[in-house]
Amino acid sequence: MKTNLILAASAAILLSACAGSSRSNASAEAKLAPTQGHTTTGTVIFMQKGNDIEVTAHVAGLTPGAHGFHIHEKGDCSAPDGMSAGGHFNPGGQPHGHPHKGPHHAGDMPMLETDGYGNARLVAVLPGLTLAGANGIVGKGVIVHAAPDDFKTQPTGNSGARMACGVIVKR
Repeated sequence: MKTNLILAASAAILLSACAGSSRSNASAEAKLAPTQGHTTTGTVIFMQKGNDIEVTAHVAGLTPGAHGFHIHEKGDCSAPDGMSAGGHFNPGGQPHGHPHKGPHHAGDMPMLETDGYGNARLVAVLPGLTLAGANGIVGKGVIVHAAPDDFKTQPTGNSGARMACGVIVKR
């Protein structure tokens, strides 16, 4: 009886430690702030789902239409135009492309599509990304662009100016 109680207590402690550990590493977020001359703001949440990341974005202050949306290599939004975030996150050295069709940068995401009020909501799965490690996105930047992504032009998709920038941090 005493042995069973000790085993049960040990199992509970281990499970509790594991659950706490996975919760602290399970998500990250980026708060988007406008670059100079723009009013775009928002929040982007990244949830680890197995070997993939699920991204949920809520963005406001956009011009009507589609907007390029990418994870960039540097978590630095200090430049007024957002250029301090560097290029697209691309640890695999792939060409720019659509995130669900053929080769692409790890940081290529589906486009943001606005409603009639300049708001966009996106939920998508980004295959092969993680919060930490070689394909880890924590500490990287998120950029919302002024123009649609053509998913062809190298290396940026011809997405235009950077309207908002945010740094991905653990939640």
